[in-house]
Amino acid sequence: MPVGTKGTVKGLTPGDLRGAGAGVVLGNTYHLYLRPGADIVREAGGLHGFSGWDGPMLTDSGGFQVFSLAKTRRIGEGGVRFASIYDGSVHEFTPELTTRVQEDLGADVAMVLDECPPANAGREYHAESLRRTARWAERCKEAHGREDQALFGIVQGGLHKDLRAESLERTVEIGFPGYAVGGLSVGESRGEMLETLAATATLLPEARPRYFMGIGDPVGILQVIALGVDMFDCVLPTRLARHGAALTPDGRINLKNARFRRDFGPLDPECSCETCAGYSRAYLSHLVREDELLGHRLLTLHNVHFTVALCRQARAEISAGRFAGWSAAWISRYEGK
Repeated sequence: MPVGTKGTVKGLTPGDLRGAGAGVVLGNTYHLYLRPGADIVREAGGLHGFSGWDGPMLTDSGGFQVFSLAKTRRIGEGGVRFASIYDGSVHEFTPELTTRVQEDLGADVAMVLDECPPANAGREYHAESLRRTARWAERCKEAHGREDQALFGIVQGGLHKDLRAESLERTVEIGFPGYAVGGLSVGESRGEMLETLAATATLLPEARPRYFMGIGDPVGILQVIALGVDMFDCVLPTRLARHGAALTPDGRINLKNARFRRDFGPLDPECSCETCAGYSRAYLSHLVREDELLGHRLLTLHNVHFTVALCRQARAEISAGRFAGWSAAWISRYEGK
């Protein structure tokens, strides 16, 4: 799911996203609540009407900001009190408020409010946190009233497999149409993340969507798909583009590198996106070196198209029963082995 934090995937129009094959776009409750405000988005017809994207949308609850903005927040049983990153004004997110805000935003999928502790938090803190998250999830479900919006639960528990199992049991017992695995990709090693996800994913209900929150590098995507994950999001493809980097089957390349100044070939000969069809590496290198907005846009378009196409191919390989072998070969090429 491409991330449109403030109601836009940076640099791309809804038409660009449709052309890239995006199926779902993500919005951020924290930022949209602060600016422009959920009431304005509601009056505009929800995020769909406000942004012009007519496909499915998912909004997070602001739980990740509880983790990433640790210096400006205080957590209690009632919710999270925090200072706005924009003007320092003080706000409080409760399970009831974040549920109501997401209903106002009109996303097709909303998330319960959760706490996302850092990977190095102590075991006791993780245990306390996951139980609070479960209580918040129950309050979110009780407050949720939109029948045209799916509310997903979130599993926490850090790197502790028994705590993950406890969190999953508590969350599934409440009952949701989909489940997310949160609290990973927050500082732990890739090996620790995959080991924890493997233990957790096997316990998730098979008949419900499984959402891994916060992974977007090509290798990581294939690794979590192999463990049974259906949905994932990350700002990585768009963020890389704004720093002059492009994703290709042969690895990530930095267009600011001098070797591309006279490279008049396409960015990725195997890609069918507008960027690869119409612009050379030399021109793209010039744009990013000069910090031109068009360069950011064209690389963003390519990276989103590339990532969505990778997922589409993975789905086809799963259907054909070839995923394991194909994935191993794809990763080997990407990593230059």
